[in-house]
Amino acid sequence: MSIKIENIVKRYGAQLALNNVSFEMNTGEVAGFIGPNGAGKTTLMKIICGILLPDSGDVMVNGKSVTEDSLQVRKILGFLPENNPLYPEMYITEYLEYIAGIYKSRKSLKNRIREIIELTGLRPEISKTIGQLSKGYRQRVGIAQALLHDPDILILDEPTTGLDPNQIIEIRNLISSAGREKTVLLSTHIMQEVEAICDRVIIINKGEIIANDIPSELKTVNNRMFQSVIVEFDRVVELNALQEIAGENMLKKVNEQTWVIQYEGKTDIRPTIFNFAVKNNLTVLSMQKVDKRLEDVFRELTSE
Repeated sequence: MSIKIENIVKRYGAQLALNNVSFEMNTGEVAGFIGPNGAGKTTLMKIICGILLPDSGDVMVNGKSVTEDSLQVRKILGFLPENNPLYPEMYITEYLEYIAGIYKSRKSLKNRIREIIELTGLRPEISKTIGQLSKGYRQRVGIAQALLHDPDILILDEPTTGLDPNQIIEIRNLISSAGREKTVLLSTHIMQEVEAICDRVIIINKGEIIANDIPSELKTVNNRMFQSVIVEFDRVVELNALQEIAGENMLKKVNEQTWVIQYEGKTDIRPTIFNFAVKNNLTVLSMQKVDKRLEDVFRELTSE
Protein backbone atom coordinates (compact mmCIF):
# COMPACT_ATOMS: atom_id res chain seq x y z
CA MET A 1 0.00 0.00 0.00
CA SER A 2 1.68 3.18 -1.17
CA ILE A 3 1.26 6.85 -0.35
CA LYS A 4 2.34 9.47 -2.85
CA ILE A 5 2.24 13.12 -1.76
CA GLU A 6 2.37 15.32 -4.84
CA ASN A 7 3.23 19.03 -4.67
CA ILE A 8 0.95 19.87 -1.75
CA VAL A 9 0.41 23.58 -1.08
CA LYS A 10 -1.72 24.84 1.81
CA ARG A 11 -2.24 28.39 3.05
CA TYR A 12 -4.01 29.77 6.10
CA GLY A 13 -4.73 33.29 4.95
CA ALA A 14 -1.39 34.94 4.26
CA GLN A 15 0.55 32.16 6.00
CA LEU A 16 2.05 29.48 3.77
CA ALA A 17 1.74 26.29 5.85
CA LEU A 18 2.90 23.81 3.20
CA ASN A 19 5.02 24.76 0.23
CA ASN A 20 5.11 22.24 -2.62
CA VAL A 21 5.54 19.19 -0.36
CA SER A 22 6.23 15.86 -2.07
CA PHE A 23 7.39 12.41 -0.95
CA GLU A 24 6.40 8.73 -1.22
CA MET A 25 6.01 5.80 1.17
CA ASN A 26 5.62 2.06 0.59
CA THR A 27 4.12 -0.92 2.42
CA GLY A 28 6.15 -2.18 5.36
CA GLU A 29 7.77 1.19 5.96
CA VAL A 30 7.65 3.21 9.19
CA ALA A 31 8.58 6.82 8.51
CA GLY A 32 9.28 9.38 11.21
CA PHE A 33 7.82 12.77 10.33
CA ILE A 34 9.57 15.41 12.42
CA GLY A 35 9.88 19.17 12.52
CA PRO A 36 9.61 22.17 14.84
CA ASN A 37 6.23 23.28 16.17
CA GLY A 38 4.32 25.01 13.40
CA ALA A 39 6.36 23.37 10.64
CA GLY A 40 3.27 21.87 8.94
CA LYS A 41 3.27 18.27 10.22
CA THR A 42 -0.30 18.14 11.52
CA THR A 43 -1.64 20.04 8.50
CA LEU A 44 -0.12 17.51 6.10
CA MET A 45 -1.37 14.56 8.13
CA LYS A 46 -4.91 15.95 8.05
CA ILE A 47 -4.63 16.41 4.28
CA ILE A 48 -3.46 12.80 3.85
CA CYS A 49 -6.51 11.66 5.85
CA GLY A 50 -8.92 13.82 3.85
CA ILE A 51 -9.79 16.06 6.79
CA LEU A 52 -8.34 19.16 5.12
CA LEU A 53 -8.22 19.96 1.43
CA PRO A 54 -4.98 21.29 -0.06
CA ASP A 55 -4.97 24.49 -2.08
CA SER A 56 -3.14 22.58 -4.79
CA GLY A 57 -1.50 19.21 -5.26
CA ASP A 58 -2.89 15.82 -4.29
CA VAL A 59 -2.29 12.71 -2.18
CA MET A 60 -2.55 9.35 -3.91
CA VAL A 61 -3.21 6.32 -1.70
CA ASN A 62 -2.75 3.10 -3.64
CA GLY A 63 -3.66 5.01 -6.78
CA LYS A 64 -6.76 6.67 -5.30
CA SER A 65 -6.92 10.45 -4.95
CA VAL A 66 -7.66 11.83 -1.49
CA THR A 67 -9.22 14.94 -2.99
CA GLU A 68 -11.43 13.03 -5.47
CA ASP A 69 -12.16 9.77 -3.65
CA SER A 70 -11.83 10.72 0.02
CA LEU A 71 -14.35 8.18 1.38
CA GLN A 72 -12.62 5.18 -0.20
CA VAL A 73 -9.23 6.37 1.02
CA ARG A 74 -10.47 6.87 4.57
CA LYS A 75 -11.62 3.25 4.71
CA ILE A 76 -8.02 2.04 4.52
CA LEU A 77 -6.56 4.72 6.81
CA GLY A 78 -6.21 4.70 10.59
CA PHE A 79 -5.59 8.12 12.14
CA LEU A 80 -4.59 9.14 15.64
CA PRO A 81 -4.82 12.95 15.81
CA GLU A 82 -2.63 14.99 18.12
CA ASN A 83 -5.46 16.03 20.45
CA ASN A 84 -7.04 12.52 20.44
CA PRO A 85 -10.74 13.52 20.64
CA LEU A 86 -12.77 10.98 22.61
CA TYR A 87 -16.20 10.70 24.24
CA PRO A 88 -15.48 10.80 28.01
CA GLU A 89 -18.91 9.49 29.02
CA MET A 90 -18.50 6.25 27.03
CA TYR A 91 -17.00 3.03 28.34
CA ILE A 92 -14.00 1.70 26.42
CA THR A 93 -15.86 -1.20 24.81
CA GLU A 94 -18.85 0.99 24.06
CA TYR A 95 -16.63 3.53 22.29
CA LEU A 96 -14.85 0.89 20.21
CA GLU A 97 -18.21 -0.61 19.20
CA TYR A 98 -19.28 2.85 18.07
CA ILE A 99 -16.11 3.28 16.00
CA ALA A 100 -16.50 -0.20 14.48
CA GLY A 101 -20.01 0.78 13.43
CA ILE A 102 -18.69 3.84 11.61
CA TYR A 103 -16.25 1.71 9.62
CA LYS A 104 -18.84 -1.05 9.18
CA SER A 105 -16.21 -3.57 10.20
CA ARG A 106 -16.65 -6.92 8.44
CA LYS A 107 -14.74 -8.84 11.07
CA SER A 108 -16.49 -10.41 14.05
CA LEU A 109 -17.14 -7.32 16.14
CA LYS A 110 -16.71 -8.81 19.60
CA ASN A 111 -13.60 -10.77 18.66
CA ARG A 112 -11.93 -7.79 17.00
CA ILE A 113 -12.64 -5.45 19.92
CA ARG A 114 -11.35 -8.07 22.35
CA GLU A 115 -8.21 -8.47 20.21
CA ILE A 116 -7.56 -4.72 20.07
CA ILE A 117 -8.12 -4.28 23.80
CA GLU A 118 -5.47 -6.91 24.50
CA LEU A 119 -3.13 -5.52 21.85
CA THR A 120 -3.20 -2.00 23.28
CA GLY A 121 -3.12 -3.05 26.94
CA LEU A 122 -6.53 -1.65 27.85
CA ARG A 123 -7.75 -4.74 29.72
CA PRO A 124 -6.89 -3.47 33.26
CA GLU A 125 -9.11 -0.40 32.78
CA ILE A 126 -11.93 -1.98 30.80
CA SER A 127 -14.62 -1.29 33.43
CA LYS A 128 -14.01 2.50 33.39
CA THR A 129 -15.45 5.25 31.26
CA ILE A 130 -12.96 7.11 29.08
CA GLY A 131 -13.33 10.17 31.29
CA GLN A 132 -12.06 8.15 34.26
CA LEU A 133 -8.89 7.07 32.47
CA SER A 134 -5.43 8.55 32.91
CA LYS A 135 -3.95 10.49 29.99
CA GLY A 136 -1.80 7.51 29.06
CA TYR A 137 -4.76 5.14 28.89
CA ARG A 138 -6.81 7.65 26.91
CA GLN A 139 -3.95 7.70 24.43
CA ARG A 140 -4.18 3.92 24.22
CA VAL A 141 -7.89 4.20 23.42
CA GLY A 142 -6.99 6.56 20.58
CA ILE A 143 -4.49 4.06 19.21
CA ALA A 144 -7.07 1.29 19.58
CA GLN A 145 -9.63 3.17 17.47
CA ALA A 146 -6.97 3.83 14.80
CA LEU A 147 -6.17 0.10 14.58
CA LEU A 148 -9.69 -1.25 15.03
CA HIS A 149 -10.66 -1.64 11.36
CA ASP A 150 -7.24 -3.14 10.50
CA PRO A 151 -6.23 -0.29 8.16
CA ASP A 152 -3.48 -0.64 5.56
CA ILE A 153 -2.08 2.78 6.48
CA LEU A 154 -1.56 4.31 9.93
CA ILE A 155 -1.14 8.05 10.43
CA LEU A 156 -0.05 8.68 14.03
CA ASP A 157 0.37 12.21 15.39
CA GLU A 158 2.36 12.08 18.68
CA PRO A 159 1.18 8.54 19.61
CA THR A 160 3.21 8.20 22.84
CA THR A 161 2.19 11.52 24.37
CA GLY A 162 1.35 11.08 28.04
CA LEU A 163 2.62 7.51 28.33
CA ASP A 164 5.01 6.35 31.03
CA PRO A 165 8.35 4.74 30.02
CA ASN A 166 6.99 1.19 30.13
CA GLN A 167 3.93 2.13 28.10
CA ILE A 168 6.12 3.95 25.55
CA ILE A 169 8.13 0.78 24.95
CA GLU A 170 4.93 -1.25 24.54
CA ILE A 171 3.45 1.20 22.02
CA ARG A 172 6.75 1.42 20.13
CA ASN A 173 6.76 -2.36 19.83
CA LEU A 174 3.15 -2.23 18.64
CA ILE A 175 4.00 0.34 15.96
CA SER A 176 7.06 -1.64 14.84
CA SER A 177 4.95 -4.78 14.56
CA ALA A 178 2.27 -2.95 12.56
CA GLY A 179 4.96 -1.55 10.28
CA ARG A 180 5.84 -5.01 8.99
CA GLU A 181 2.56 -5.15 7.07
CA LYS A 182 1.31 -1.58 7.01
CA THR A 183 2.52 1.83 5.92
CA VAL A 184 3.07 3.97 9.02
CA LEU A 185 3.67 7.72 9.15
CA LEU A 186 4.62 8.74 12.66
CA SER A 187 4.94 12.30 13.95
CA THR A 188 6.87 12.83 17.18
CA HIS A 189 9.22 15.21 18.97
CA ILE A 190 11.09 12.33 20.61
CA MET A 191 14.21 11.72 18.53
CA GLN A 192 15.02 8.46 20.36
CA GLU A 193 11.63 7.17 19.28
CA VAL A 194 12.41 7.90 15.64
CA GLU A 195 15.81 6.20 15.88
CA ALA A 196 14.26 3.19 17.63
CA ILE A 197 11.42 2.35 15.26
CA CYS A 198 11.62 4.32 12.00
CA ASP A 199 13.06 3.04 8.72
CA ARG A 200 13.16 6.53 7.28
CA VAL A 201 13.10 10.10 8.56
CA ILE A 202 11.30 12.98 6.86
CA ILE A 203 12.12 16.43 8.25
CA ILE A 204 9.87 19.40 7.54
CA ASN A 205 10.66 23.01 8.38
CA LYS A 206 8.62 26.11 7.57
CA GLY A 207 6.32 24.08 5.33
CA GLU A 208 9.08 22.50 3.22
CA ILE A 209 10.69 19.05 3.23
CA ILE A 210 14.37 19.63 4.02
CA ALA A 211 15.50 16.01 4.52
CA ASN A 212 14.19 12.57 3.55
CA ASP A 213 16.48 9.61 4.15
CA ILE A 214 17.33 6.64 6.35
CA PRO A 215 18.54 7.70 9.83
CA SER A 216 22.18 6.72 9.29
CA GLU A 217 22.47 8.74 6.10
CA LEU A 218 20.90 11.80 7.71
CA LYS A 219 23.98 12.07 9.88
CA THR A 220 25.79 13.24 6.76
CA VAL A 221 24.91 16.94 6.55
CA ASN A 222 25.85 18.75 3.35
CA ASN A 223 27.56 15.49 2.25
CA ARG A 224 29.94 15.70 5.21
CA MET A 225 30.11 13.14 8.02
CA PHE A 226 31.21 14.48 11.40
CA GLN A 227 31.99 12.44 14.50
CA SER A 228 33.37 13.36 17.90
CA VAL A 229 35.72 11.87 20.48
CA ILE A 230 35.81 12.96 24.13
CA VAL A 231 39.34 12.42 25.45
CA GLU A 232 40.80 13.02 28.92
CA PHE A 233 44.57 13.26 29.33
CA ASP A 234 46.54 12.94 32.56
CA ARG A 235 47.65 16.58 32.47
CA VAL A 236 46.98 19.93 30.87
CA VAL A 237 47.02 19.99 27.05
CA GLU A 238 47.09 23.28 25.18
CA LEU A 239 44.97 24.09 22.16
CA ASN A 240 47.94 24.70 19.86
CA ALA A 241 49.28 21.21 20.62
CA LEU A 242 45.97 19.53 19.75
CA GLN A 243 45.87 21.31 16.41
CA GLU A 244 48.18 18.59 15.23
CA ILE A 245 45.08 16.36 15.29
CA ALA A 246 42.33 18.78 14.24
CA GLY A 247 41.80 22.42 13.34
CA GLU A 248 40.94 24.98 16.01
CA ASN A 249 37.26 25.07 15.04
CA MET A 250 37.08 21.29 15.54
CA LEU A 251 38.28 21.41 19.16
CA LYS A 252 36.18 22.14 22.22
CA LYS A 253 37.67 22.44 25.69
CA VAL A 254 35.74 20.75 28.50
CA ASN A 255 38.36 21.42 31.18
CA GLU A 256 42.18 21.72 31.36
CA GLN A 257 42.66 18.02 30.65
CA THR A 258 39.53 17.06 28.68
CA TRP A 259 38.71 17.95 25.09
CA VAL A 260 36.04 17.16 22.51
CA ILE A 261 37.72 16.52 19.17
CA GLN A 262 35.42 16.61 16.16
CA TYR A 263 36.54 15.17 12.86
CA GLU A 264 35.20 14.69 9.37
CA GLY A 265 34.86 11.33 7.67
CA LYS A 266 34.16 7.73 8.63
CA THR A 267 37.74 6.81 9.57
CA ASP A 268 38.25 6.23 13.31
CA ILE A 269 40.48 9.00 14.70
CA ARG A 270 41.21 7.29 18.03
CA PRO A 271 44.50 5.67 16.90
CA THR A 272 45.70 9.12 15.85
CA ILE A 273 44.88 10.46 19.33
CA PHE A 274 46.80 7.60 20.97
CA ASN A 275 49.81 8.26 18.75
CA PHE A 276 49.62 11.96 19.66
CA ALA A 277 49.59 11.06 23.35
CA VAL A 278 52.63 8.78 23.02
CA LYS A 279 54.54 11.39 21.04
CA ASN A 280 53.85 14.05 23.70
CA ASN A 281 54.41 11.78 26.74
CA LEU A 282 50.73 11.95 27.69
CA THR A 283 48.55 9.25 29.22
CA VAL A 284 44.99 8.85 27.96
CA LEU A 285 42.79 8.42 31.04
CA SER A 286 39.59 7.94 29.06
CA MET A 287 38.34 8.21 25.50
CA GLN A 288 34.81 7.90 24.16
CA LYS A 289 33.64 8.03 20.58
CA VAL A 290 30.34 9.92 20.22
CA ASP A 291 28.47 9.44 16.96
CA LYS A 292 26.24 12.24 15.79
CA ARG A 293 22.70 11.82 17.06
CA LEU A 294 19.53 12.47 15.09
CA GLU A 295 18.81 15.27 17.55
CA ASP A 296 22.06 17.00 16.48
CA VAL A 297 21.12 16.68 12.81
CA PHE A 298 17.64 18.02 13.52
CA ARG A 299 19.05 21.11 15.24
CA GLU A 300 21.52 21.74 12.43
CA LEU A 301 18.86 21.53 9.74
CA THR A 302 16.08 23.48 11.48
CA SER A 303 17.98 26.18 13.38
CA GLU A 304 17.75 29.71 12.08
